[in-house]
Amino acid sequence: MNSRAAHADGARATPAGAADEHGHVEHLATNLYFDRHFEMPAAKVLPGEYFVTRRDMVLVTVLGSCVTACIRDSDSGIGGMNHFMLPEEKGGASGVVSTSARYGSYAMELLINHLQKLGARRGRLEAKVFGGGAVLESLASSNVGVRNAEFVLDYLKAEKIPVVAKDLLDSYPRKVYYFPLGGRVLVRKLHRVHNDTLFARETAYRSRLVETPVEGEIELFT
Repeated sequence: MNSRAAHADGARATPAGAADEHGHVEHLATNLYFDRHFEMPAAKVLPGEYFVTRRDMVLVTVLGSCVTACIRDSDSGIGGMNHFMLPEEKGGASGVVSTSARYGSYAMELLINHLQKLGARRGRLEAKVFGGGAVLESLASSNVGVRNAEFVLDYLKAEKIPVVAKDLLDSYPRKVYYFPLGGRVLVRKLHRVHNDTLFARETAYRSRLVETPVEGEIELFT
């Protein structure tokens, strides 16, 4: 299946690795395929990507230090997934107005906005969150996995979106399969990673965050 299918729910993708008009590097996942194990359409969500859908399909991502928020309308089944990490703060800045917090908020709001544009109701949203593992030695000193996990929980609490399931921290990568229509999630901890693809992707994504300024804001769609 080609990348045009990524536009099936009215989405407009930003090319991989490119910043959008706000200066951010989040963009719509375009890697769609048919999963022969689950016998349904699937979307692979890489670092810095998100995906939303009304259809019965599975959303798949592999997490190291990054986190994913799987959010759906519990009534309609409209749902989606993101995959992000917080950029490191220069000079040790912190708090809700810090660059990392603004970026994390943008990644979450982008997903929530798109869900609502598809017809999801704000008051019916529920979330399941995963990731934040201490798997990259180069990031261990900054506790980036812990920061990512704390941020996503704090954000959802502030936005009054209930977290109905979570699997965070630990020292293992995770592969997450999310079925938004029914809300089911399968999580497989990867005790052995046979190649460095995961680490290379997260490292490259982290580099893009460092190089890309955080500009502008986004308003929640109501």
